Amino acid sequence: MLIGLPSILGPELLFTLRSMGHGDEIAIVDGNYPAQEHARRLVRADGHGLPALLDAILTVLPLDTATDHAIFRAALNNDPAQAATIHHRIDAICGARHPGFAVRPLGGADLYPRIRAAHTIVATSETALFANVILRKGVIADPT
Repeated sequence: MLIGLPSILGPELLFTLRSMGHGDEIAIVDGNYPAQEHARRLVRADGHGLPALLDAILTVLPLDTATDHAIFRAALNNDPAQAATIHHRIDAICGARHPGFAVRPLGGADLYPRIRAAHTIVATSETALFANVILRKGVIADPT
């Protein structure tokens, strides 16, 4: 255990988050997503739902401010105009942890290639359908 870090963030995931550079993206996917097949790098988060893991990651991951969008999510039926309860939850978590960052819903044609290209895919046990999120890492600026 470490002080100040959510215990849901295991050693492999912490290593991955630290290893990512500016502009790298991490995809957090639901239990139905073919993560093993699509991942360049795969971190398993079995037994955890997406909302809890997303919330924990957002406590330590700086988001990219040098781009128009740093948070992307799936959409109900792959239609960016549709949202389910899980999507409203994702939006609320992101809004609470990183106010000012809009969550951009993507259709499948835009989302799935982006997940495949991600630095890492984190496979959760989330049972909600279309519960996939992509976060783009930013920098921590020198305070001086």
